[in-house]
Amino acid sequence: MLIGGIEAGGTKMVCAVADEKGQIKDRISLPTRLPEETLGEIVSYFGKWEIAALGIGCFGPVDLDRSSASYGHITKTPKAGWEDCDIVGYFKDALHIPVGFDTDVNGAVLGEVTWGAAKGCDSAIYITVGTGVGVGVYVNGGLLHGLVHPEGGHILLAKHPKDTYKGRCPFHPNCMEGLASGPAIGERWGKPAAELADRAEVWEMEAYYIAQALADYIVTYSPQRIILWGGVMHQEQLFGMVRERVKELLNGYVHHEMLCDRIDEYIIPPALGEDPGILGAVRLGMLELEREAG
Repeated sequence: MLIGGIEAGGTKMVCAVADEKGQIKDRISLPTRLPEETLGEIVSYFGKWEIAALGIGCFGPVDLDRSSASYGHITKTPKAGWEDCDIVGYFKDALHIPVGFDTDVNGAVLGEVTWGAAKGCDSAIYITVGTGVGVGVYVNGGLLHGLVHPEGGHILLAKHPKDTYKGRCPFHPNCMEGLASGPAIGERWGKPAAELADRAEVWEMEAYYIAQALADYIVTYSPQRIILWGGVMHQEQLFGMVRERVKELLNGYVHHEMLCDRIDEYIIPPALGEDPGILGAVRLGMLELEREAG
């Protein structure tokens, strides 16, 4: 059986066909243009395969409430031309197969829970720190939605004592995305993150912000694993710095061997490399197929 997956991003759309074991048979990457161009091209791609279902991990915000008239839509996105796009309805009408749908970061955590670093966990979170900050949450054996869906990239943080940067989020002066994303690093220090690898003060401040957020996620969600990735986390020195800072912030309050003695096994990069999102999308398709089959 073959399942299709779409990792739908604001810059590019990654499409893949995989089997139920998560083995990718084929993939393509397309630039995200206007919906009428982009979605039609994706339908043409999947039309070459006999897929039983399709899953979409999508940039947002999106509507995940199945009782809502706008379920399956991208909603108030700043991505030009995509606001109120019925992406699920488009593919259901074009392909006549079940279509699973969730946020891109929820898709990523689902991929890691199914086949990667969080396999066997019934709770985990996936944080990507890059152009933006996104958080996917898997709790009690399922993806977290709620009133809308988690927007953990906008958790509010205490400013570093030496940080004079105003933050780049237009909604919050001190949220994680506004202070710790890749563009925030570039604006604060005057160079892209990749050119600042030898500046210890850059990464001390970055670890200060990331660790605050992780400590808050730990006391809120109590995840069994935290998977941390994105372009900023390609600075490998950050993992050790973040782990130590998290331990300092928790100060022994959450007492568990994974935090006290094995934190290097707890706050980790993805096991699926750059594939958590697309494999999570495949898994969303599989789950939708099972749901419709009853």
